[in-house]
Amino acid sequence: MGYTVKISDKDFEILRDYIYNLCGIYFHTSKKYFLESRLARRMDATGSKSHAEYYQLVRSGATGAVELRRLLDEITTNETCFFRNVPQLTAMENKFIPEIAAIKSKIGFRKLRLWSAGSSSGEEAYTLAMILLEKRASLLKDWIIEIVGTDINETVISQAKEGIYSAYSVRNTPEYYRRKYFKEEAGERFVLSPEIKRMVSFSQLNLYDENKMLFMKSFDFIFCANVLIYFDLASKSKVVQHFYNNLQPYGYFFVGQSESLHGVNDKFKTIHFPGGFAYNK
Repeated sequence: MGYTVKISDKDFEILRDYIYNLCGIYFHTSKKYFLESRLARRMDATGSKSHAEYYQLVRSGATGAVELRRLLDEITTNETCFFRNVPQLTAMENKFIPEIAAIKSKIGFRKLRLWSAGSSSGEEAYTLAMILLEKRASLLKDWIIEIVGTDINETVISQAKEGIYSAYSVRNTPEYYRRKYFKEEAGERFVLSPEIKRMVSFSQLNLYDENKMLFMKSFDFIFCANVLIYFDLASKSKVVQHFYNNLQPYGYFFVGQSESLHGVNDKFKTIHFPGGFAYNK
């Protein structure tokens, strides 16, 4: 087709509700144009003649499951970079890690687990890996460190596993880290060191999947930046409750700079630090 097919109010509501029930991503009526343009790409690629036909396609067995993943890739945006939220990282490195390390050392449990939820192409998870690797020479010597990155978008998960980035992605990376953990190649390609890549495991995860979320247990730090903005209040409450359940009693939960849990979940306590805030139980 090669052009955007206008979506009727009825078809918009059917597809919007279908997406919402699957993953919690909610499209307000004001975002109809956005969903319409993304659907147009997938309808063009699949040869669907109408939105109703496309809806039947995504609900049709194995073929539909593959197409649904491609649709979800289209409707999720993935703007991120290394060292994106410096106040959060500084607080984690200088205050929260030493605090948790002291607690765990007393009980002889030298293991840290971190989760980058909505990890996109991996910049956040790998940033955490660099910071923690630096700590292994001193505070975290002989500690086990597990870092997990998850995203609903399979395309960006594949990119994260490759560990190859543009100059734009590393624009905020301090010179020390850039020189130590990246190899710069022709064409402004920055290849991440294997040592850092080995520290992170990536997998596809729908935060709205009750069963899979139950297995994301015992994290000391959970980062979920600029993901909750896609959800309505009911979806946010459901997902944030999972984060609460999966966080250690002394752990910390971080959201994006413009996000808040106000009115979403009152079980968390807000912890302020210079330039930002975090949540704990």
